[in-house]
Amino acid sequence: MPLPLALPIAWLVGLTLAWAARGELARSELPLVLARPFLVASAFAMLVFAPVVGYFVALHGDWAYLYLVRWSRVPSAVDLLLVVLVAAQVPLAFAVSASLAMAKRGSVLMTAGALLALALVVLAALSFRRLASSATYAQFHGGFGAAPIGRGSLGRGVLTSWVALLAGWGWAVRVLVPPRVADR
Repeated sequence: MPLPLALPIAWLVGLTLAWAARGELARSELPLVLARPFLVASAFAMLVFAPVVGYFVALHGDWAYLYLVRWSRVPSAVDLLLVVLVAAQVPLAFAVSASLAMAKRGSVLMTAGALLALALVVLAALSFRRLASSATYAQFHGGFGAAPIGRGSLGRGVLTSWVALLAGWGWAVRVLVPPRVADR
């Protein structure tokens, strides 16, 4: 996923995981960073979110930067730093949202989630032409050689990454939501 869009997505993921873990967080006597829900959110960030973002930065760099900078001129250490910083937003958003989730302040979290989703939609709408093109920086800005993302490996990567993100998010939510006990 493109780096500019990864930030609001990371915050939405962290917020939803905090809401899913609200019951366990309220019962936990451990510091937040040692609580199982925080560790689940951190594991999701390291094992799912970071690899997805890193894939696009490593293999489709110009697209990952939305053709704003020439990827070949960005040092790989900067790429790595940005991937780590974006992935760290998931547990950061979880930590920020945890106190609201424990207090069952769902309306505040819903408002924050709606604002993040709105920001994501606006960013995606403003970047639509860039998101829909598979090209190098020179091709995109030169107006030649760009192809729709669905015609190449970028499209398959986008589809696969969303499947991985949704599967990982579903697993994390499943782990965090307590099982319902049937009344007898």
